[in-house]
Amino acid sequence: MADSPPRPIPPYVDIRRSKRRKRTVSAYRDGERVVVLMPDRLSAAEEARWVETMLARLDKQRSRSRVSDEKLLARAHELACRHLPEVPEPASVRWVSNQNRRWGSCTPADRSIRLSTRLQSMPAWVLDYVLVHELAHLIEPAHNAAFWALVHRYPKAERAEGYLEGVSAASSLDLEDF
Repeated sequence: MADSPPRPIPPYVDIRRSKRRKRTVSAYRDGERVVVLMPDRLSAAEEARWVETMLARLDKQRSRSRVSDEKLLARAHELACRHLPEVPEPASVRWVSNQNRRWGSCTPADRSIRLSTRLQSMPAWVLDYVLVHELAHLIEPAHNAAFWALVHRYPKAERAEGYLEGVSAASSLDLEDF
C-alpha cells in the first residue's frame, strides 16, 4: 500500500494546519464532519496519507464505542430534563481518546461536551454522573458551590465521585477536576 497513491480527501474533512504543531497529527469528529489537525510543513501527499490514516482510526474507534455519540447526546438530554431542566441543550456530546487526565470536558461557549473513551468500560451510573457534571458547566463554568449544588442533584453523585477517585488512584493518575 505504500506505493499506491492516496485517495482524494473527502469533502466532509476539515484540515487545520498549524505552524506550532511539530510532529503530531490528530483527528476528531465534529458532528458529521471530521477535523484533522496536522503540522503546517507536511506535503500534499503526506496530508492525504494522514487523512486516510486518521479516518481509518476514527472508524475503528467508533466501531469499538459501546455508546454512539448520537446516543450520548440523547442520554445527556434525558439527564438534563431529569436533573437540570434549566440547562441549555448541548450542541454536541462525543467520545474523545485524547483525555488521559480528565473524564470529560465542556466548552460552554459552543455548548460542546467531550467524554474520555476511558468511561466506556465503566458502569452507566458513572457515565451519567460525568454527563451531569459536564452539563452543569453549561450553566456554571467554575467549580464553585453553585456548580456542585447542580451536580449533586444527580442521586448517585457521591457514589460516582468515589468510584472515579478509586479508578484514578488505582491507575496512579493525578486527581484533577473534570
